[in-house]
Amino acid sequence: MEKALTKVGSLKVKSLWISKKAKEDLFNITQDLNSFSSTIEDKAKWVINKLKGKNQKPLPELLRDNNLPAGLFPQNIICYEYDESKSKLIVHMSSPVELSFKDSSIVRYSNRVKATLSRGKLMGVEGMKTKVLVWVKVTSIHVESYKSDKVWFNAGVKKARPKDAYEVIFES
Repeated sequence: MEKALTKVGSLKVKSLWISKKAKEDLFNITQDLNSFSSTIEDKAKWVINKLKGKNQKPLPELLRDNNLPAGLFPQNIICYEYDESKSKLIVHMSSPVELSFKDSSIVRYSNRVKATLSRGKLMGVEGMKTKVLVWVKVTSIHVESYKSDKVWFNAGVKKARPKDAYEVIFES
């Protein structure tokens, strides 16, 4: 009898482990599907806008119109998406890119950089890193006013950099 109870107990423990693992896998699959779905949705919007003939401004012009330096992103991006109603900016590149600027700063971009764009600010930045002894994620970039000669990068700590170093658009 004791052997039978031990066997049933071990089955329950194993089934609990299996169900826990299954829940984790299901959760991961659901996240992947949601991410894939939103990517398809974003691309579909971009294609529809292209078919409708909605011409976008070049990215450097969009940045300048929002009081940001034109050279924050490399010249040879694939495309960008900008949703004015949500202020969401997504910049697509063919591969990860690393740029060195005039002030000796280095910025690394992933294939896709996301941010919320507002006057003088890129907030909630995802997909961009800068080198400050080690590579650190950039979380926001802002310019205090249109007369300011500094660009502030927030990457764990706020660091001011000369604005003119980011006015020139570099090719990666």
